[in-house]
Amino acid sequence: MEYNNLGKSGLQISRLSLGSWLTFGKQIGDNIAEELMDIAYDAGVNFFDNAEIYSRGESERVMGKVLKKKGWKRDSYIVSSKAFFGDGGQLPTQKGLNRKHLVEACEAAIKRLQVDYLDLFFCHRPDKSTPIEETVWSMHNLIMQGKILYWGTSEWSAQEIMEAHMVAKQYNLIGPTMEQPQYNMLHREKVEVEYNQIYKTVGLGTTIWSPLASGILSGKYNDGMPESTRLSMDGLEWLKDANLVDEKLQKVREMTKLAQEVGLSMPKFAIAWCLKNPNVSTVILGASKAAQLKETLTTMDDLDKLTPEILEKVEGILDNKPAFPAF
Repeated sequence: MEYNNLGKSGLQISRLSLGSWLTFGKQIGDNIAEELMDIAYDAGVNFFDNAEIYSRGESERVMGKVLKKKGWKRDSYIVSSKAFFGDGGQLPTQKGLNRKHLVEACEAAIKRLQVDYLDLFFCHRPDKSTPIEETVWSMHNLIMQGKILYWGTSEWSAQEIMEAHMVAKQYNLIGPTMEQPQYNMLHREKVEVEYNQIYKTVGLGTTIWSPLASGILSGKYNDGMPESTRLSMDGLEWLKDANLVDEKLQKVREMTKLAQEVGLSMPKFAIAWCLKNPNVSTVILGASKAAQLKETLTTMDDLDKLTPEILEKVEGILDNKPAFPAF
């Protein structure tokens, strides 16, 4: 495993990490969750990603049980949570980025994960109904109280992230360290173009999710819709409609052939492509089976197979390279 700094911070994060969205507390049993965390930790993964909304808190409870059982030294791993959607409650005070919910969501996550503090705490989406000053102050105070170590954002625009930094600078507060955006071969604009200046100015770190585009880039959908896959789960129709389109599937079929030419499976090829971006701090892996995770965790060994010539062929197949705005 290799490690690098999370943005401008001094925190060393593994370049591959393990996420629990749609799997822990939902798609897989607790024993499989434990096995996956064991495999990841033994491979050098030090970041485990979670959120209050994942299985309405159950994902954090499952991860917390594993952390408690394993007894790994607390200084050997990084664990996260995210707040915005709540853990199932529908009352106005049970969601958002207002001070009340952020404080209560943080404390609830700490309890479910059975830790004394969260290493990373994300604002899971921007909240138009809460002043940015209130959110920044709340996250700063959580750091000052020792409940979190770093705070960040997820799926925020560059403008919103910079507004948070402006507030932090104005009041001498701690601004966001990292952003968790979707990034993969089929979803590139935000990470490659929109955030481009932020990497240089405030040193934004990125913990990217969905490197396989919800499984599309694994190649499993190349010949139709298999049973018991992520996109067949209830409530994910929006992901299915956005990804299972002929244009994208045709590109993946061509990409699968290219991956085979260089001796890689399509999942490893897609993950390696994400890792080639120097602005990606860590790639969050998802898995429902041990074999899947064992395979993708070896991706670091194959980065040299994505030569400039191969990357040029990738661009030819994708035909979606984001354009920088003309100034």
